[in-house]
Amino acid sequence: MNLSSQQLERYSRHIILKDVGAKGQSKLLNSKVLIIGTGGLGAPAAMYLAAAGIGTIGLVDFDKVDLSNLQRQIIHLTRDVGKPKVLSGQETINEMNSDVKVVTYREWVSSNNIIDIIKDRDYDFIIDGTDNFPAKFLINDACVLASKPFSHGGIIRFEGQTITYLPGAGPCYRCIFRDPPPPDAVPTCSQAGVLGVMGGIIGTIQATEAIKYILGIGELLNGYLLTYNALNMEFRKVKILRRKSCQVCGENPTINHLLDYEQAVCDLKKIDNG
Repeated sequence: MNLSSQQLERYSRHIILKDVGAKGQSKLLNSKVLIIGTGGLGAPAAMYLAAAGIGTIGLVDFDKVDLSNLQRQIIHLTRDVGKPKVLSGQETINEMNSDVKVVTYREWVSSNNIIDIIKDRDYDFIIDGTDNFPAKFLINDACVLASKPFSHGGIIRFEGQTITYLPGAGPCYRCIFRDPPPPDAVPTCSQAGVLGVMGGIIGTIQATEAIKYILGIGELLNGYLLTYNALNMEFRKVKILRRKSCQVCGENPTINHLLDYEQAVCDLKKIDNG
């Protein structure tokens, strides 16, 4: 596509990058990213993807904006309290960049609808911005079964983690965490707390992964778990191998249809690297 004079100016800092250029910016404008969860992770991811000129952004969330969300969910403002998060997010993105088409899905993802949502616009990349294990396992399984790349992210207290899955090219979320933990085994963010900026740090990394994937540049976090500890200001990049016995992406998968788990906990699990 030919960029307009306004687009050449708006995205000029992208265009002068040799790894992006006008051709790469056109790829971004023609791309589609689905963000499941418009909260601590999804909010900054959506805003930076909109600023980057991602042509279509899908927002999935059934929740309404709560006052306690505003400490970290920067896509929402005080005046948005009580408003559906997808509507608030859509309004913010529309004000940021008219090049971006926002598609909203005000619903909880489940085994009954997630594949339809992913296929609705044939999204190129999915970002997991959810805050509970059932949704994370569901998103992982759906993306593996649908052969869609996605970025997992999780935050709690002063810690965060993220990994990128590429179809057929690396470990999935279940290769690290085989099954959801027992109910109430891990505290929720409302119980344990979370530093507000954690969503920005991990969420913008997830947005970066989406942009890199679309442009076909750099090295993705495929096969690596990136963890971050804000108190120590320490990043760790841990090599993760594909598990041959993985129930969904292994050599003999046992999961061939989607499952719904009854559990609602925040999603960061400690990683023991021996």
